[in-house]
Amino acid sequence: MQYETLSLTVAGQVATVTLNRPDVRNAFNETMIAELTAAFVALNARDDIRAVVLAANGKAFCAGADLNWMKKMAGYSDEENRADALRLAAMLSAIYRCNKPVIARVNGDAYAGGMGLICACDIVVALDTARFCLSEARLGLIPATIAPYVIRALGEQASRRYFTTAELFDCATALRLGLVSEAVSEDRLDATVQQLADTLCANGPQAVRACKQLVQDIAGRELNEALIEDTASRIARVRAGAEGREGVASFLEKRAPAWRN
Repeated sequence: MQYETLSLTVAGQVATVTLNRPDVRNAFNETMIAELTAAFVALNARDDIRAVVLAANGKAFCAGADLNWMKKMAGYSDEENRADALRLAAMLSAIYRCNKPVIARVNGDAYAGGMGLICACDIVVALDTARFCLSEARLGLIPATIAPYVIRALGEQASRRYFTTAELFDCATALRLGLVSEAVSEDRLDATVQQLADTLCANGPQAVRACKQLVQDIAGRELNEALIEDTASRIARVRAGAEGREGVASFLEKRAPAWRN
């Protein structure tokens, strides 16, 4: 598929989706939203891909919504605004629900909807000079569509502050809050992302998918008998599966598992 606003490349078992509107700080419009959704839906269906990197060209990661797109939205009806918001929600869900782990390679600032993109990813590696902002309240708006992902990443208390103040915060703060997994210098950004991708690809592919799903399913649930039964059933199925049996056998036999060959 040919894209207008992004590029998709594959190296080995790692796919890289790169936002490619550097002239507008990779702000997204309806075309980028549709293309990101399509790209992640396609990657979700590919068994040869084991990890995905979400990157960006230029100085910024993503400035949020494109100004021209926002101007057009100002004339939308309630029904059109709702449909537009649902398309944005579908894009974020496609990233969050992708059955491969997604690494955000944050090369610069991320504002508003750009924060939603980051928070929908599983691992975030950012330049130590990157800045972050949930800027919607400055415009009389709210970060509603991205809220489910941002609150999961930042936590409730920090979200209360940064949703309402629309303050800019630095990478050190993002690291302390848990939004960023690793903060690195520019010369270490690519190497750190590659190391994480290699680590993911060394693990059992079905196990990695199941681990990602496990976190999404278990987080926030009450610790009760139903949850205990659910987790016991999951590990029982994995132990009995071909990948689980191969992984244990390779460990006992001191050899590499089949999925690394």
